[in-house]
Amino acid sequence: MAADPVIRLRGIDNRFGTQVVHEGLDLEVSRGEILGVVGGSGTGKSVLLKTIVGLKPPNAGRIEVLGRDLTSGDPAARAAVEDRWGVMFQDGALFSSLTVRENVEVPLGHVPDLAPATRRALAQLKVEMVGLPASAGDKYPSELSGGMRKRAGLARALALDPEIVFLDEPTAGLDPIGAAQFDQLIHGLSRALGLTVFLVTHDLDTLYAVCDRVAVLAERRVLVTGTIEEMARVDHPWVHDYFHGPRARAARHEG
Repeated sequence: MAADPVIRLRGIDNRFGTQVVHEGLDLEVSRGEILGVVGGSGTGKSVLLKTIVGLKPPNAGRIEVLGRDLTSGDPAARAAVEDRWGVMFQDGALFSSLTVRENVEVPLGHVPDLAPATRRALAQLKVEMVGLPASAGDKYPSELSGGMRKRAGLARALALDPEIVFLDEPTAGLDPIGAAQFDQLIHGLSRALGLTVFLVTHDLDTLYAVCDRVAVLAERRVLVTGTIEEMARVDHPWVHDYFHGPRARAARHEG
């Protein structure tokens, strides 16, 4: 069990027609930890993230975030929590018609009585906080590299100073150097800002570099959670192959 859980999932079922993705899934995430969520293809890693943030309501089960029951059907309870988390999807999922700074301003538009000049200044601060040059704020997503778009997506996720950040495959598509730099950015920001991070990934380097714990999705549920060291001792075929294969050995050596 997680200490001081800020995310608690109980009995989560997710189905698409006759396809059962999750069944009776339980998971807890502690305040201030970086949890890496891994699993084979089709285990529903991104589906689980979308279920927590409300993009895919579960077919059954209970979701509590920051002490609020998000499956109660109370719009006010959900709205109160949504302002306390940020989400970064793959490749940033930015609005192509807006500049980077305007993208980051979008969540800030929900803050009442925030003057436009203050909103622009706060957005620019977030742009630079994620390691982008100041000039990137005036660029459009199409003018950025893949790594810069991911940083811009992270800046938008951090716009409202959230307590929890959800990251969906944040290093997918990056070269090894860019991925390592992004890992360092996530780790540094999480510690500096006291963030809880729910991180969906397949990148072993990311697990070794930044994650406090790992949750393995298999057999329609969270099969096991624990540290990287604990994963190496799990007696399950997929877990063993994942954490003992050549890529795992390389990541362990570099970590």
